[in-house]
Amino acid sequence: MKILIVGAGSTGGYFGARLTQAGRDVTFLVRPARAAALRERGLQVLSPRGNFSVEPRLLLAGEIDEPFDIVLVTVKAFGLPAAIEDFAAAVGPETMILPVLNGMKHIDDLQARFGAERVVGGVCRVSTTLDKEGRIVHLAPLHELVYGELDGRSTARIEALHAFMSDAGFDAQLSTHIAQDLWNKWILLSTLGGICTLARGNVGEIAATDGGVDFVRAFLAEAAAVATAAGFAPSQPALDFILGVVAAPGSPMTSSMYRDLVGGERVEADQILGDLRARARRAGIETPLVSAAFIQLDVHQRRRATAQAPLIR
Repeated sequence: MKILIVGAGSTGGYFGARLTQAGRDVTFLVRPARAAALRERGLQVLSPRGNFSVEPRLLLAGEIDEPFDIVLVTVKAFGLPAAIEDFAAAVGPETMILPVLNGMKHIDDLQARFGAERVVGGVCRVSTTLDKEGRIVHLAPLHELVYGELDGRSTARIEALHAFMSDAGFDAQLSTHIAQDLWNKWILLSTLGGICTLARGNVGEIAATDGGVDFVRAFLAEAAAVATAAGFAPSQPALDFILGVVAAPGSPMTSSMYRDLVGGERVEADQILGDLRARARRAGIETPLVSAAFIQLDVHQRRRATAQAPLIR
């Protein structure tokens, strides 16, 4: 099987480097600047599981001349529309598109463009970043990629995908309930991002305040209510796990969305909180905390767009 990885950033670059190291047929779709850097230095990974470097096979947008068996999409959610145009030529009749984006809107968008039968579900659990030299820094030992048919079926193609991903230097898991996995992750990310945005602090700081844990519980309840209305009610163990993460005393954890906010970067507001609020409205569910967090992030986005407008060419 041949895989095209859309992006060679911290997530796609990490899993792609592992697959390349394991001898899989891997190609990265990248922008010209990233391509130049990778050709000069290689794709380097700094990891608690051992540092390594690979020589990646690269393509630029417009250079795709045949379909791939797998297209792994690892871009930020707001970058998906542009990415779709870049990799569309790689999608053939038998191609599996495996996105590992946040929220659920990307599933709808990919199915609308390529057909529901092309898209499988994916969740990644890994903490990585790019350093100033463009190297991938793996921040913690966890490196898990979970995937499955969105309807939970066991199919020949998903078994082939599992064989391709297995024994490649990371934890590969085939799930028969990937849609629920996606919703559970969305509940976690929306709650974590929302509470940090509203409270302007990390998990431990919020938990230490008078009423902080009740605030976290209330935000979590709103997100869980939307999932339940959509037919993906989280189990009590799943809720207990999420609460344990987002209300842990002394935890320094924040969400990447919050870190992007305070860093003045673009945030996944529409995909993580905006879409959640939209689904709540369609279901007739009140979500005042979700709405408040989204409004703050939307103000940031509009401010940022206005400040950058003169620079657009």
